Amino acid sequence: MDPLDSYSRTVSTVAARVTPHVASVTLDRGSGSAVVFSDDGLLLTNAHVIGSATVGTAAFTDGTESRFDVVGTDALSDLAVIRARDSTPRAAALADADELVVGQLVVAVGNPLGLAGSVTAGVVSGLGRSLPVRSGRAGRVIEDVIQTDAALNPGNSGGALADAACRVVGINTAVAGVGLGLAVPVNGTTRRIVDALRADGRVRRAYLGLVGVPAPLPADVAERTGQPTALRLVEVISGSPADRAGLRTGDLVLSAGRRTVTDAHGIQRQLFSEAIGTTLPITALRNGAMVDVMAVPSELVGA
Repeated sequence: MDPLDSYSRTVSTVAARVTPHVASVTLDRGSGSAVVFSDDGLLLTNAHVIGSATVGTAAFTDGTESRFDVVGTDALSDLAVIRARDSTPRAAALADADELVVGQLVVAVGNPLGLAGSVTAGVVSGLGRSLPVRSGRAGRVIEDVIQTDAALNPGNSGGALADAACRVVGINTAVAGVGLGLAVPVNGTTRRIVDALRADGRVRRAYLGLVGVPAPLPADVAERTGQPTALRLVEVISGSPADRAGLRTGDLVLSAGRRTVTDAHGIQRQLFSEAIGTTLPITALRNGAMVDVMAVPSELVGA
């Protein structure tokens, strides 16, 4: 079979199966897309699409519409959950973005520039990207962001990024440049955030008060520990739990909660509600010596 025909067949199949599950959402101030992810009328979209709105309208490609209520938003993951008041199509199939590989075919479905049910195709052009986000004074890095060359435009935000098996692997979130789109991955961390939004309307997070970047460990330490990289602290907020525990700028954090840390995500994935007020052991390398401290994260407020 002609490879182009095979490619076209795959893209058209994904479009036909995924598009019915993607809604165009309209709010008082703006619009975007959303994906049905449960059979009881819940849709997933971007927090920046919702903004401060509490209600809106979702329209599907079959011509049906429904008013919706905002269940919860989380600016620090750029995710939001909304609930349709009327019936919706069945939930889209979800996959695990952690299984993606660079070069894999993906299809973006959304409503760019108000054009409902638009489809673009491309490949996963990068994995493990980071997307800095802020909410008030709080900052966070969305890790493991999917980079794709599938064309994304205003209005695609909140729409589906699907694989060749017609499963949603990401929620389109940003256009970083020509031929460079980003999507929040559907993975274990995302599912925890969505569960929290469904249950409480918000995500409670623990706070340590540190900023770090990945950095290589000295060769002898890397050989001894079997760990090539750690998280170098570039800032420790004065008076924060990290500061009170004795962590310092320049420390190389190797582990937290007895789990290996190689980047910011290694700590972030542990800072959910259950970590608030509990002891978190942290091991760091300082001036060639290992230092063990006990931090007690507080609750992140003002996010």
